[in-house]
Amino acid sequence: MPVIDPAVDPALWELSEEGAEAAAWLGRRLARPAVVVSSDELKAAATARAIAAVHDVAVEFDGRLGEVARDEPFAGDFRARRRAYVGGAAHPGWEDREAVVERIDAVVSGRLTRGEEGIPVLVGHGMAFTLWLTARAALAEPGAFWSDLRLPDAFHVDLAEATIRRVG
Repeated sequence: MPVIDPAVDPALWELSEEGAEAAAWLGRRLARPAVVVSSDELKAAATARAIAAVHDVAVEFDGRLGEVARDEPFAGDFRARRRAYVGGAAHPGWEDREAVVERIDAVVSGRLTRGEEGIPVLVGHGMAFTLWLTARAALAEPGAFWSDLRLPDAFHVDLAEATIRRVG
């Protein structure tokens, strides 16, 4: 969990001490990664560093793994707005879903062609990854998937088989 401050852009929220401990716990449940590739948003970067430290591997930062760009008020039922968006609703001022999928595709395809030993661990954000999984791994119920995400959470994704399995 990040340290939530309504006066600060969520992209600038820091990871809480509890969040850092949870990220390290999750890192211990992951297979040894070749590299950890992370969004450059502060909370994701801190999560990635905690996971990478467990395995003594590098972290690479890539802004294309950032959360959905959006004009969203802090007040109100943000969960309902976000769930509707990942389910297909159009919200003015929110990033085009296909653009989100394409930028994550670019990161994934770049990692898969490197031939590294081990697996790439991608650290990003719930809405963005839900959109990508819906498009590339046939996620049947994106709203329900997004609503069930934990902070942090990890999934093994097999693109060839179009399967998604929660880790830990």
